[in-house]
Amino acid sequence: MITTIIILFLMFIVLFVIAYRKGDGSHLKGLKTGAHMFKGIIPLLLLAFLLSGLIEVAIPPELIQSWLGDQAGFKGIFISTLVGALIPGGPYVSFPIIAAIFNAGAGIGTAVALITGWALLGVGQLPFEAALVGPRFMITRLSLVFIVPPLAGLIAQALFG
Repeated sequence: MITTIIILFLMFIVLFVIAYRKGDGSHLKGLKTGAHMFKGIIPLLLLAFLLSGLIEVAIPPELIQSWLGDQAGFKGIFISTLVGALIPGGPYVSFPIIAAIFNAGAGIGTAVALITGWALLGVGQLPFEAALVGPRFMITRLSLVFIVPPLAGLIAQALFG
């Protein structure tokens, strides 16, 4: 994580200097824009991290292990695919939730199916997809990728479980 922070900080410095050298106050406008975006995302971040913490303490690990653990088999992988598809938001929302489920005892195969289900089948993106590229495209894409999360989960379980 420290490497990521260093890289982001260096990128910030380079872009800040470039904007500053323009001489038109772009650097301040960029900082204000970033601060505005940060204010808008704070509620999502806060809720995602609070939810992930509550998942870890409110849901008994035995329950997660029985439904999503290694011994859950294909049933767990299938459930994870559906749960992943239902998790709303971008990675800043979904990954804390997924991490909490994984840390509570979900198996590697179910965790892979969960993430892959979120990435490929996320219901939160479907209205935008249907509106922008059309429902026929959306249905075609979904019918082609629906098999991927369970398949990825099964492969992960076989190789790393």
